[in-house]
Amino acid sequence: METTTTTAIAAETTNKTSFANLFKSSVVDNFTSDISLSKILITLAVAFVLGFFIYLLYKRIFSGVLYSKSFNVSLIGMTMITATVIIAINSNLVLSLGMVGALSIVRFRTPIKDPTDLIFLFWAAVAGIVTGAGFYTLAVIGSIVIGLILFFFVKGGSVETPYLLVVNCDTDATEQLVHRQVGTLVKRYNVKQKTVTKGNIEMTLEVRLCDETGRFVNQLTDMAGVRNAVLISYSGDYVS
Repeated sequence: METTTTTAIAAETTNKTSFANLFKSSVVDNFTSDISLSKILITLAVAFVLGFFIYLLYKRIFSGVLYSKSFNVSLIGMTMITATVIIAINSNLVLSLGMVGALSIVRFRTPIKDPTDLIFLFWAAVAGIVTGAGFYTLAVIGSIVIGLILFFFVKGGSVETPYLLVVNCDTDATEQLVHRQVGTLVKRYNVKQKTVTKGNIEMTLEVRLCDETGRFVNQLTDMAGVRNAVLISYSGDYVS
């Protein structure tokens, strides 16, 4: 019984010593090791290809109000920069602990108005992490699958584009005529806002067009009592 206990204690001590030696050797090796040039070039090349794929897909399926090229280019930069950081973290255990503390204080203040933009930002960061870790196959296949899903649901799901129609008229009778005219010229519409002042009625309508020309606006402005009519592309992010 005592022999068994002694053997167990000795084995536990050996395991602790082996783990401590392994930890010390890994730290020493990471201080003296260097990253091969071929690994750096391959990783950055894969990260650039994935970032460029994300760039093209974002440009293709963007459905917001104003397209920002600078934001789209930043997706390529984020993929490559993240991959570079992960290469450094993988090569040095002590450096990885320092980077965790340094990156934890970074704060991004740029507002993200479209949830789709947040998806692309997170995708670029994850692609860079996976590529920097050396899982090239996972990064490529995962990006292709994610890209196909986003293209199908975002681009393929955009069947009807909503528009805002702002009409200014002078009397209640003219307002009723505008409603009847709009009802016959668009697929459907609903009132988003109405402002009444002395001698002026301003209506904001969300409309779904029968065609993308917007020629019906010309007919509205030709009506007696209609001062002006404005058609605006509408993403749903403004006008409560």
